[in-house]
Amino acid sequence: MSAAATGAAGQAVPYYAPTGDECALFEHAFRHRLPLLLKGPTGCGKTRFVAHMAARLGRPLFTVACHDDLTAADLTGRYLLQGGDTVWTDGPLTRAVRQGGICYLDEVVEARKDVTVVLHPLTDDRRVLPLERTGELLQAPREFMLVVSYNPGYQNVLKGLKPSTRQRFLALEFGFPPPEAEAAIVAAESGLPRDRCVPLVRLARALRDLKGQDLEEGVSTRLLVYCATLIAAGMKPERAIRAAMIEPLTDEPDIRQALLRVAEITLG
Repeated sequence: MSAAATGAAGQAVPYYAPTGDECALFEHAFRHRLPLLLKGPTGCGKTRFVAHMAARLGRPLFTVACHDDLTAADLTGRYLLQGGDTVWTDGPLTRAVRQGGICYLDEVVEARKDVTVVLHPLTDDRRVLPLERTGELLQAPREFMLVVSYNPGYQNVLKGLKPSTRQRFLALEFGFPPPEAEAAIVAAESGLPRDRCVPLVRLARALRDLKGQDLEEGVSTRLLVYCATLIAAGMKPERAIRAAMIEPLTDEPDIRQALLRVAEITLG
């Protein structure tokens, strides 16, 4: 599906190149009102996939980037002062429920524990959202869907989904696309000819092989697109590679020099 395609409600569908049956699984989850958990490394396309599917299905998308200070009230809503009056303001999760949209919680394990408590009634056959402060009990419409994601590579004992939460979701594992598919994606996103994207993908895969040794995380497809975009705009490949594929990975001078050496060897 191209970037110019339109979804069920006529909006443009963000470009996404499937690598398996993930689109079909998402549609089944949506049709049968099942929550979905996406697992995969940073920058491998999880967020783009959700945006693609929301547009394709014609549903509004409410995306929340989770963090340590995110509370249940940030999702559900709170009373705010407006012009001297105290007015209830819906949070993104509540708006998604009211409008029959898709709520996407990115890196859900980063949020505070009270967030998962709020999600539980929406992830079983009740499909309700209790708003204690307003006394409302919102019934999620058929069109509402909850999608969450996280990066298992950063998971630890303190920041992991409890089994009682994980087993409320269908799960879909994401990885980086095969080399040919990734080169096509980078070319489509950046405008750089595909044959010039192939060596960049080869380098990215070589750097990913170092994950767990000198690097905490490998080069994402997102960074590959950034690099190719710079090259397509006229920047020298060596400078673009350093800015987009080397410097973002480490602050250590010795490791940086080693990565540059890997780039030299891989690209010839």
